Amino acid sequence: MDNARIPTLTKLSDSDQTVAAQEEDIRGRTVTAADGEDLGKIDDLLIDDDEGKVRFLLVEHGGFLGIGQKKTFIPVDAVTRITEEHVFIDRSQKQVTDAPAYDPDLVEEEEYFDRVYSHYGYTPFWGMGYIYPPYPFPRGTAH
Repeated sequence: MDNARIPTLTKLSDSDQTVAAQEEDIRGRTVTAADGEDLGKIDDLLIDDDEGKVRFLLVEHGGFLGIGQKKTFIPVDAVTRITEEHVFIDRSQKQVTDAPAYDPDLVEEEEYFDRVYSHYGYTPFWGMGYIYPPYPFPRGTAH
């Protein structure tokens, strides 16, 4: 894809798309970091409007009883394994906690997503040579 045009990303919950089978919907599952720490729950999936593929997990973590929670975007490239209750990623809790903060009023989306990919060390999905990861297989793929 051309760096000049990054596809628009939409929350799955805000789109007219659905996951192929209900049991494959990973929203609500706990994200577990490479160091074994549970990070929080998957609040939503960000899909690109051009290809309908999941690009980011939107994870809510931290806080207590919903107060002080932080939302973090984790590239789908980080997913290593999926079970009925967990989504495992290849990054540590600290790396996720230190990810760029997102505030829709303060960031330009294209620049923000580029910073997120840089932070996690992945090639952006709009970059030359990008290959969609083998996970989450059809799980989480919007149809």
